[in-house]
Amino acid sequence: MIRPTWAFLFAHPAHFIALGAGSGLPRFAPGTAGTLWAWVVFVLLQPRLPDLGWALLIGVGTLVGWWASTVTAQHMRIADSGHIVVDEILAFWLVLWLVSPTSFWGQLYAFVLFRLFDAVKIGPMAWADQRFKGFGPRGGFGILLDDFAAAGCTLLVIAAWRF
Repeated sequence: MIRPTWAFLFAHPAHFIALGAGSGLPRFAPGTAGTLWAWVVFVLLQPRLPDLGWALLIGVGTLVGWWASTVTAQHMRIADSGHIVVDEILAFWLVLWLVSPTSFWGQLYAFVLFRLFDAVKIGPMAWADQRFKGFGPRGGFGILLDDFAAAGCTLLVIAAWRF
């Protein structure tokens, strides 16, 4: 297993994307760091990006993220490194986009729920995480899928709470 460094981050475009422009480099809680980075970027882009822009960013980002995750996992020699955070970024952007408009507290609630579902890996998250482990395109898809499942569960809880 290769521990990612700044040199590794810039060694290949896939690494830069998969490691969330460096937000996935911390040794402690890289997934949380990547999700926080996603939140900051969302707050900066939200007033400037219309719904179609978010749909395209998340849709194209998912395809690019799949490729980047696949390549980076192979180069790191670990099927689903916690340092690969493009999955957290895209999934949390989806959550924030779909719950908007909301206050800081609504976004914080979404952040806590998303991190809980992503970390605990119960139900659909566990299924996706176990079913698609490995290297190659299937493994890259699995890296993304469990976070999108966590996003779905987060959105269901928020919808139930709002109802």
